[in-house]
Amino acid sequence: MRQDLLDGLIAFIVAAEERGFSAAAIRLGVTPSAVSQSIRSLEQRLGITLFNRTTRSVSLTEVGARYLARVQPVVSELAAASAELGREADHPSGLLRLNVPRAGYTIALQPVLRRFMDRYPDVKLELRLENQLVDIVAQGFDAGIRFGDLVEKDMIAMKIGPRIEAFVIASPDYIARHGTPVHPQELLAHDCIGFRHVTSGQIERWQFARGDETLQLAVDGRLTVNDSAVLVRAALDGIGIAYMINGYIEPLIERGLLVRLLADWSPPLPGLTLYYPDRKRVPAKLRVLIDFLREALPSAAAVPPPELQLD
Repeated sequence: MRQDLLDGLIAFIVAAEERGFSAAAIRLGVTPSAVSQSIRSLEQRLGITLFNRTTRSVSLTEVGARYLARVQPVVSELAAASAELGREADHPSGLLRLNVPRAGYTIALQPVLRRFMDRYPDVKLELRLENQLVDIVAQGFDAGIRFGDLVEKDMIAMKIGPRIEAFVIASPDYIARHGTPVHPQELLAHDCIGFRHVTSGQIERWQFARGDETLQLAVDGRLTVNDSAVLVRAALDGIGIAYMINGYIEPLIERGLLVRLLADWSPPLPGLTLYYPDRKRVPAKLRVLIDFLREALPSAAAVPPPELQLD
């Protein structure tokens, strides 16, 4: 398709509707000579005469009338599409696709999702939950959520959600049977639940920090899992001690179902980040989510996933 193929179409259609170049010029906010020149250039490109011209009036030729019948509906559709997209800035709508790890959904989105959807009823959400880091542009996502140290440097990133720390947790039953460790090194004598990362295949090492002292331990235990909810469930069942980020286990601790251990050794971890490709071309449906998360998340209270919401 030639780049100049559509040049002059608007002037042609308006002149046909107004039955004159002067009236068309007034409607378009240009001079009559500009309308005339635009239509003349269109006729030259097409190799046909669209208007019969006299000193007093203009009228469509027979081929001009047929051409108008073909192009007028198409141009009207283009104008309607542009108007619809323009209205989106004031009335966000459409499908918003997000790529989110399970922890990101549970900690950052689930607490506020209902309120966001109630506020913006014309925005549809598609969430793909996966822990692997993916190319959100290549896979057609509007944005993603990941922990801050995993986001590519060429992305626009915004911190969301609560401060993230590493919690060491166990059930009261486990502590009653095995005692309470008071130093990270004592964990080496306990039954610790391992977590194998899906992306790397490595079993997570437990990191600790207090003042200038840091430790990294390869703990041991009889159970290894690759799912955070299963990890917490195993801790609730008294199988062993678990190493878990905060965000949705706090209610379980508040209810006394879990006990936090070695709290003064818990290092801060990279928090959750909402990221997207380009600040200059943020669609309205994504912009309202960004603004909503800025507003809502400081006061949002995360809850455990359904399988961990105990009576």
